[in-house]
Amino acid sequence: MLFALGVVLFAVGIGVSIALHEAGHMWTAKALGMKVRRYYIGFGPKIFSFRRGETEYGLKAIPAGGFCDIAGMTAIDELAPDEVERAMYRQKTWKRIVVMVGGIAMNFVLGIVLVYALVLGWGTPDRATPPTVQVSDVVCIAPTQSEDGELAPCSGASPAQQAGLRTGDVVTAVNGVPAQYWSEVVEAVQASSGSVDLTVERNGASVDLTIPVTEVQRYVTDPDTGAKESTTVGAVGVSGSTIAPPPIRYNPIEAVPETFAFTGEIFVQTGKALVELPTKVEALWESIFGGERGLDTPMSVVGASVIGGQAAETNNWATFVGLLASLNFFLGAFNIVPLLPLDGGHIAVTVYERIRNIFRNRRGLPDGAPVDYMKLMPVTYVVIVVFIGFSLLTLTADIVNPIQLF
Repeated sequence: MLFALGVVLFAVGIGVSIALHEAGHMWTAKALGMKVRRYYIGFGPKIFSFRRGETEYGLKAIPAGGFCDIAGMTAIDELAPDEVERAMYRQKTWKRIVVMVGGIAMNFVLGIVLVYALVLGWGTPDRATPPTVQVSDVVCIAPTQSEDGELAPCSGASPAQQAGLRTGDVVTAVNGVPAQYWSEVVEAVQASSGSVDLTVERNGASVDLTIPVTEVQRYVTDPDTGAKESTTVGAVGVSGSTIAPPPIRYNPIEAVPETFAFTGEIFVQTGKALVELPTKVEALWESIFGGERGLDTPMSVVGASVIGGQAAETNNWATFVGLLASLNFFLGAFNIVPLLPLDGGHIAVTVYERIRNIFRNRRGLPDGAPVDYMKLMPVTYVVIVVFIGFSLLTLTADIVNPIQLF
């Protein structure tokens, strides 16, 4: 029940994000004297619509976006007599850019509001304190492992136990190399032969342990292909985990600067994700055919909604809010990309026209004609096809091999 509720709530959150993006275009266009003919959420068959003033508002069946129809957005639009002087392409450069930025700004504003709610409600990670790598159990060593991850029965004391390793010990270094995550301990032990040196903290004191390594059969994921392979690795008979420090909580005033600091970090990660987006195609393709699905691979609206449902089911509302905030930042940043039909493409055309006209005016020439969007249509169609293909790829990966956070 909670899972379904979470999926629905996250889908509604995405719908609100899209609606506010388009509303940003509509509100700025109206405020600057342009005519907004239609404001719709969704695509495909119309479910319902109504008219207020000169604008038709409505909802369509396919919840995959929305649109704001501004009269004369390009010079190829057909205009009614009362729309000619109010056509968007005839407006000053700054007005056209404000309208295009209006939608992007709404996503950024909504993202910041959600981050503030996250900071105020659940706090943010303690970025100054490193995580703790802690031993959770000292166990016997299973000689083999099945492909599904199940370990064979075992008995007796493990080398780690015989060497004096205890539950609750904090591992600070492996073979003299500082350890920040339990995965680093596992990788170092598996790659070792003979023995492995662990430095642990126990009751405030540092203890050095040399533990004999036993060779066992395990299934290990190949970092290049993502495939699981049976191989011989080292083991000492210990399990553990990485324990993050508790989050820092803030009052309503303290939460304001932390919101902008945390938003800055999200912006950096969003920029990296956007730049690396084309490089993730191969990983997505491989995940569909049995490869491991990386946590850093893109996901569709469906995949994000499923994770939202899982977050609600496990009462992890901080992840729910944070994911929705990140989605808004990504949507805003993606629309800045200077390619049609994205907002950034329209901004690029507007800026080009202005620069061109400045040089024409300096030569005593009048402003040039508006950019012929018909000549840009082939490139636009390519962008649309690539976008649809990538969307279908992420959707398929989310259905066949979804990202597992919980």
